Amino acid sequence: MAWSRYQLGLAALMLLTGSINTLAAKWADNFSAPGCGGTEEHGFQHPFLQAVGMFLGEFSCLGVFYLLVWRDRRRPEPSTALAQPFNPLLFLPPALCDMTGTSIMYVALNMTSASSFQMLRGSVIIFTGLLSVAFLGRKLELSQWLGILVTIVGLVVVGLADLHSSHGQRHKLSEVITGDLLIIMAQVIVAIQMVLEEKFVYKHDVHPLRAVGTEGFFGFLILALLLVPMYYIPAGSFSGNPRRTLEDALDAFCQIGQQPLIALALLGNISSIAFFNFAGISVTKEISATTRMVLDSLRTLVIWAVSLAVGWETFHGLEILGFGVLLTGAALYNGLHRPLLARLPRHGEESGEAAEREGLLHGDSTAINSDS
Repeated sequence: MAWSRYQLGLAALMLLTGSINTLAAKWADNFSAPGCGGTEEHGFQHPFLQAVGMFLGEFSCLGVFYLLVWRDRRRPEPSTALAQPFNPLLFLPPALCDMTGTSIMYVALNMTSASSFQMLRGSVIIFTGLLSVAFLGRKLELSQWLGILVTIVGLVVVGLADLHSSHGQRHKLSEVITGDLLIIMAQVIVAIQMVLEEKFVYKHDVHPLRAVGTEGFFGFLILALLLVPMYYIPAGSFSGNPRRTLEDALDAFCQIGQQPLIALALLGNISSIAFFNFAGISVTKEISATTRMVLDSLRTLVIWAVSLAVGWETFHGLEILGFGVLLTGAALYNGLHRPLLARLPRHGEESGEAAEREGLLHGDSTAINSDS
């Protein structure tokens, strides 16, 4: 069945905004500008402030949700599903995980390439699968275990590509290794977030935009308050600001004043995460969860292609191989092979659709806010 223009628009919006989200964050990291008090020019390395901006983007999804509620109530027969009551504190534990994982990933993005950053995030299915077995009592199918194994192989290939390509990049080898390990570590926290959401949140049938916005509110509020003690906590060589503290938000704003393009990059990051979550939820609703997974994988290719085009990275064949292996692992884990097998001549259309639904129910592992 051919997609409508609306469905094509949603798919394009998800692919575009998902790619912009990572590229805008990396673009901001690549800028250098003087800081406060006439300090010399230095790189814009403010991962925690960037994470605050990302949560602001997620928080804005609450505005979209209430706009939908307002429009729904103007109809002759309003839907009660949009505004079902729930306890917002249910989202606090997942939000804390999201806040921690996102902050670690923004730190890692300062140390490695945008394409490797996006590819290594695929390791989340390894930890999600293992934690779902341990804490949710789920039994993984053979294809899912195979998907986890293939993903591990893909991570090794991407890691090797990073080691080989680091010599021609502005990042030191030690930074690249540290950044890659931090990304994988962050996926453990993201997997915990997914398990918490499935165990305590999904059963309340909260609208996805409301869920994203509520987690964004908690993340924005808590991390914004934490910027104050971070201003005084020494971080040594781990820090990228002149005062060598964990985060220096004042230095960040001074750099933005000196180089306005940083503000444009941050605005792109904030707005893209909001549109990406909206588009992702809409793609799942209007098309399928399988399509959302495929689009999410394709944006890795877009990020890699743009990074090559603007000179942020150099071409390395191992990255293509690693991306293909990771894509295969994700497809196996999420049951993408089921509808393909169901289209063989011996199977009818009805059985194919049933197989796809079954595969997604047992294999699709996507956090409510799938890009944080």
